[in-house]
Amino acid sequence: MRLAVVSPFVDRRHGTERAIAELLERLAGDYGCEIHLYAQRVENLRVSDPKLPRAAHSTESGAIFWHKVPAIPGPHAAQFLAWIFLNGFLRWWHTAFRGASYDLVLSPGINCLHPDVVIVHALFHRLKELACEEEKYSSARAGFFRRTHRRIYYGLVTALERRTYNDPRVTLAAVSKRTAGLLKEYFHRENVCVVPNGVDTKHFSMLARLARRVEARQRRSFREEDFVLLLIGNDWRNKGLLTILEAMAVSSLLPVRLLVVGNDNAEPFRARAVQLGLQDRCCWELSSPDVLDFYAAADVYVSPSREDSFGLPVAEAMACGLPAITSVCAGVADYIHDGVDGFVLREPRDAQALSQLVELLQGDPDLRRKIGEAAVGAILEWDWNRNAAAIWELLKQAKTRSRPPS
Repeated sequence: MRLAVVSPFVDRRHGTERAIAELLERLAGDYGCEIHLYAQRVENLRVSDPKLPRAAHSTESGAIFWHKVPAIPGPHAAQFLAWIFLNGFLRWWHTAFRGASYDLVLSPGINCLHPDVVIVHALFHRLKELACEEEKYSSARAGFFRRTHRRIYYGLVTALERRTYNDPRVTLAAVSKRTAGLLKEYFHRENVCVVPNGVDTKHFSMLARLARRVEARQRRSFREEDFVLLLIGNDWRNKGLLTILEAMAVSSLLPVRLLVVGNDNAEPFRARAVQLGLQDRCCWELSSPDVLDFYAAADVYVSPSREDSFGLPVAEAMACGLPAITSVCAGVADYIHDGVDGFVLREPRDAQALSQLVELLQGDPDLRRKIGEAAVGAILEWDWNRNAAAIWELLKQAKTRSRPPS
């Protein structure tokens, strides 16, 4: 099968992009797909140069060819419009003038105008609602231009969601039951396949984490008695970072430290940490392909998400034997048995409840070990091979009912 895959960037630094990298490797290597990846940036994924001579195309070629899409600097709304136009133009050019032909166009989310299959990792209709709530109730209102730009950006993305997800010809897969439910609520899509993300349990394991624990903590000047909370991801506000900071302030007498990893703008959160007297307890780091190093430094993974279609770092932390705390607003919560192999907050903004959980885990090493071991056992069922097999079946079904090759 020959696929055009459209994704702004693919790497192993971020949850969604790591999921795409794992999927593409298996579609090419295990199922012989010829994948033409239209992306602005690709890291840690074996790709071939489409300009080099190669054998005639066949469904057994099993290769990934990267077609680099130019990135345009500017505000998010302008970047989004440029991305939609340029990746569409490049695919049209290849089909019109280079004889390219694709069985299906696959997109992880809203990335192009005419996809055949979309794997929904985030729903911007829901994120727009949360942004409006924040703007309405926040005491620190954003400036006029920032508010205007955010409204334009969300308006563009949600308009494309309506156009795409309301089209019955587009096959949809959701990474969680929660996301499938939101697709039904907003777009009345009943026929959504749920394909949860997987975890590389050979890489993310308790033994691997413990082997790197001492060095990872020493490098960050964490003491042995420090109880380190970890949060990984972007859009820290939706990931629940403010709730974590408030919970730490409630438990101010405990030796709690926080490691925050991602590429979000840290300044508003640093300012809040200063207000709460936590500036010396927080460590801020940029994302890295070596994600295991962050899990090795931590004692508990904490993500009381306000909205998260899945929450891959939660699953990876569980595979590493870390107790994980998330919320009912994260798709990964569907697969956690509260109090058995993880913890699920009923209200993601409840800093008091989060503080009580942190205090409980900090004071009971046996409970941490018990929850961590149960998490490792539960996560063994989550496998990228299983994820790819489900997507492959979905692609075969979509191909039988899709429009002619584009």
